[in-house]
Amino acid sequence: MASRYVALIRGINVGRAKRVAMADLRTMLAELGYSEVRTILNSGNVVFSGGEQQPSRIGKRMEAAMTQRLGVSGRVTVLTASEFSRVVEENALGRVATDPARLLVAFCSDRARLKELGALKRRDWGPEAIVAGSLAAYLWCAGGILASRLLEAVAGALGESTTTRNWATVSKVHAALQAESPTTATEPARRPTRG
Repeated sequence: MASRYVALIRGINVGRAKRVAMADLRTMLAELGYSEVRTILNSGNVVFSGGEQQPSRIGKRMEAAMTQRLGVSGRVTVLTASEFSRVVEENALGRVATDPARLLVAFCSDRARLKELGALKRRDWGPEAIVAGSLAAYLWCAGGILASRLLEAVAGALGESTTTRNWATVSKVHAALQAESPTTATEPARRPTRG
């Protein structure tokens, strides 16, 4: 039986650099043997099915394929569907965060590095806030993302091993995982033709 996964690609389609068409990304994953491939928004969020594998191995496979086939490099963080659901359930900032665009989830491809946030969690960031879950960290950027000292500090601590998504995007990805059929926020993959 196929397992469901979420892949989060760092740094694509931000500004003019690292442009990737979501149709190309879906085709690439289909050609790698994954099925039921859906992309959510244009920022490198993919939901798909595949045989049971280590998420980190899938991420490395995707990184290599992106470089070879799409000419773009980027860190890929992969979670199982149950892990992604746990990230949603562990959000402890729901009462504080009044704007889903300013509540960020920091996903780390090297989860052991989340321990490096210990010193940051002990500091007073008011009115901003940080909480770490078992698989991700949650950042409330009260004054907006661009003005956030907290986000800058977390990015410095975790480096390129992390990618962030706002809560609105996380919610859309989670909804796509729960859905059995495509929604308006997702598009099906083109299946490669076999000769």
